Amino acid sequence: MGNHWHLVLWPKEDGDLSRFMKWITVTHSHRWHGAHGTVGCGHLYQCRYKSFPVQSNSYYLTLMRYVECNPLRAGLVDKAVQWPWSSLAIRTGKDDKPITLCKSPVELPMQWQRMVNNPAAINETIAAQIEKSIERGTPLGDDDWVIKAAGDLGLESTTRPRGRPRKQS
Repeated sequence: MGNHWHLVLWPKEDGDLSRFMKWITVTHSHRWHGAHGTVGCGHLYQCRYKSFPVQSNSYYLTLMRYVECNPLRAGLVDKAVQWPWSSLAIRTGKDDKPITLCKSPVELPMQWQRMVNNPAAINETIAAQIEKSIERGTPLGDDDWVIKAAGDLGLESTTRPRGRPRKQS
């Protein structure tokens, strides 16, 4: 995407995600400013990265499909595999970047590329769930798992509506 990234990461230890995101955003900012002659001219990123836990089952696969299908849904390509910065292009050998993708915690189905190239398969309800998770940091998964994960990780506020509760009359 021209103005943002989606990364699906599987950190090994507590703190790995924030250390990695610090490294990647600082490195990218320095290189971008150096390449464009804008060193010392301000921020490249508008805000901190957003993250949320995902249940490692069909929700993980749905999120991967949402991310890899994003350039297709945005009308930037005719087929998702054509987006050169996509893990789908790397995984299918359509891009020769020297990047190695780690093994997925959930095995991708044999017809994965066909599934990604069908943006209609991600219905509006599922897309809204993912977008809420992106915006609020709400865990993504089955209702029971979301409640448990939110409680375990101190994310209860992400599952409640925003704002003050209405006054009871």
